[in-house]
This record gives sequence, C-alpha cells and structure tokens, in this order.
Amino acid sequence: MTTLTGHVHAALQLAERGVPVLPLREDKGPMGNCRTCRENACGGRPNMKTPGPCVCAAPCHAWAAATTDPHVLTSTAWAPAWRQAAAIAYHPGGIAVTVVDLDNADAIVWAHQNLPATRTVPSTRGEHWIYRGAMSSRNGVRPGVDIKSTMSYARWLGPGTGAVVPLPDFVRALAVKGPAPARPAPGTSVVAQLVGDGQCPHRSPAYLERGIAMAEQRITDATSAIHNTVYRTFLAVLRVHGRCGCLTGDHVDRLFTAAQAKGESLRHCETAWTNARTQLGM
Repeated sequence: MTTLTGHVHAALQLAERGVPVLPLREDKGPMGNCRTCRENACGGRPNMKTPGPCVCAAPCHAWAAATTDPHVLTSTAWAPAWRQAAAIAYHPGGIAVTVVDLDNADAIVWAHQNLPATRTVPSTRGEHWIYRGAMSSRNGVRPGVDIKSTMSYARWLGPGTGAVVPLPDFVRALAVKGPAPARPAPGTSVVAQLVGDGQCPHRSPAYLERGIAMAEQRITDATSAIHNTVYRTFLAVLRVHGRCGCLTGDHVDRLFTAAQAKGESLRHCETAWTNARTQLGM
C-alpha cells in the first residue's frame, strides 16, 4: 500500500461511486506507456481500435487504464504516476455518459443555441456539458468542440450543476465524419479556386488592407487553439470580402503564410479555407 496523496483520496472517492479514473500529467495528458507495454506488447488497446482495459498494472494506456479498483489505484505500480499527477481524469463511456467539451466562449454560445440544457461543469477555458448515454468520441467536430465518451477520457472538474438529460441525436450526428473536401488537381492553383468573383462594394483599398492586416495579426497573436483561430479568421475575412472581386491571391497567400508561421500545414490552411467557404454557402 502506498502513502495516499490528495489525488488518490479523490480518485478513491470517485471509484467508490463507480467512476473509472486515472492520473493526468500537468499538461493534462495521460501517463505514457510503460516499458512493459511499448508497442502494445501487454495486450492493451492504446490505439483505441477496440474497447477494453489494459492488462498492465501501471496506468499507461490513457482511457483504457481508468479503473474503479481501489487495490489498483493504491498499488505500488501506480504510485509513480500519482506522484507526478497534477489532476484526475475519468472515462465517460465507462459510466455511460458523453462530455461535450466546449473550449471557448464562441463554442459555449453555439451550444446554448443548438443543444438541450444539461449538467454543466466549468473548465479552464470553457465548459463541459454532460449527457446521459455513450457514443463514439471525436475531437474537432466543429471549432472549439470535442466529444468525449467511449475510448476517451475527460478531466474531472467536479460534479457540476443541473440535471443530466439524455444524449440528443444532434450530438451523435456531430461525430459522423462527412466526406473530406475535394483536393485540387495536381498543378491547379488553390488560390485561384478560393478568391471571389463578384463586384467589390467597399470602394476603398485601405478598408481591405486594414482587414487583412488585422486578420494576419489575429493569427500571429494566437497562443492556443491555433486550428480554431485560423478557421475563425478565415471565416471572418470571407464573410466580409469573399463574394466580391477585391480579395486576391496575394491576400490569401498572406493569410496562409501567417497560419503556416504558427505551425499550420498548407493542407490544413486549404481545408480551413474550404470549410469556411462551405459554412458561408460559397
């Protein structure tokens, strides 16, 4: 039996209520595979292909390591993980619930407009909305929104407030992957397919230049959620300039360059731009 830390005490309380738990690192990530389990040698399922617990004694397989067994939680094998732990996570699918993870204020507004009210838990940057019923997990179902249920884990942030309501079909539909946007044919200019072809109502080149400069700065200043910031910035530019002839390939190149300077790939830039156009019906 190890000396119990505060995290272990909290984990045992959750486990007693039937909630499968595991330790998290300071960066909110799970513990990495132990040497015994490298390359899935232990028979666990870190690649998330099929549900089921890892058979290793140490918490090395993220969601699959989550357990309600107090003997495992307080075992010598788990002691190093608890000493490093900065938080506790749980497996939502293990208690037949789904977490809609809203990562920013825009995502919360979207949820209030589209999802039924349910139990809500404040998170570091947004909120967790908890629904009764399990489903497939998927990150990035829309900007700032992840779905965590089966074969996933969520940080334990407290019980939250409000009654838990059944999982709506609308949330299930979010996790269904649609067809990928069409890739341009080899040798085809992506920019040529993206700029507008209407009449410019702005009349002032300075207005467009100021808008592009502000968009570049917004991307450059982003310190987190880079994918979402790039998408939202592209969406804002297209909403104002996407249907007129003032947006040129040079402007698009400037936005792509700013995004790539923050670590985005050219493919992601193309996809984000295409998705923004689709969102606006362009």
